Amino acid sequence: MTKALIRTPSIDPRHVCFQISIRQSKIHRYGVYAEQRIPAHRKVIEYTGKRLNRKQAKYTAHTYLFTLDNYWSIDGAVGGSGAEIINHSCNPNLVSRIIKGHIIYMSLRVIRPGEELTVDYNFSKDTEREPCHCGARNCRGTIQNMA
Repeated sequence: MTKALIRTPSIDPRHVCFQISIRQSKIHRYGVYAEQRIPAHRKVIEYTGKRLNRKQAKYTAHTYLFTLDNYWSIDGAVGGSGAEIINHSCNPNLVSRIIKGHIIYMSLRVIRPGEELTVDYNFSKDTEREPCHCGARNCRGTIQNMA
C-alpha cells in the first residue's frame, strides 16, 4: 500500500503580481495574505490548474474546482498557483474575472499588508449548503449565493 502524497500549499510566483504568502486562517485552515499594499482594481493572482472537461470534473473531488464556462473547469489541486487556497468571504476584497480563458483575481479595493485575501465563491443556491465562517458583518451564513 502506498501513501498518498499531500501537497503543501504554496504560491507559484509565475502567476502572482504582488508579494503574498500562505499561513493559518481564522476563516478555514489556510489562507492567502498580502505581504505588501495592493492597490484597488489590480490583478493579484491567476487561478491555475489542470483543465478538465465537464465529464472529467464530474468524477473529481470538487474542493478546488473553478468553473471556467459551460464545458471547462480548472482543478487548482493539480498545478494550482496558490489561488485555490484563497478563502470565501461574504465581504471579499477580491473578485474573479474570466478573461480570454484565464481566471484572474482582481482587487476590489486597497488591501493592507497582513490582510487575508478573500473572494465570494458565488456558489449556486442549487448546490449543497455549506456554512460560512467568514466573520463579515454582512455574512449570509452560507457560501451559497441565495439571491
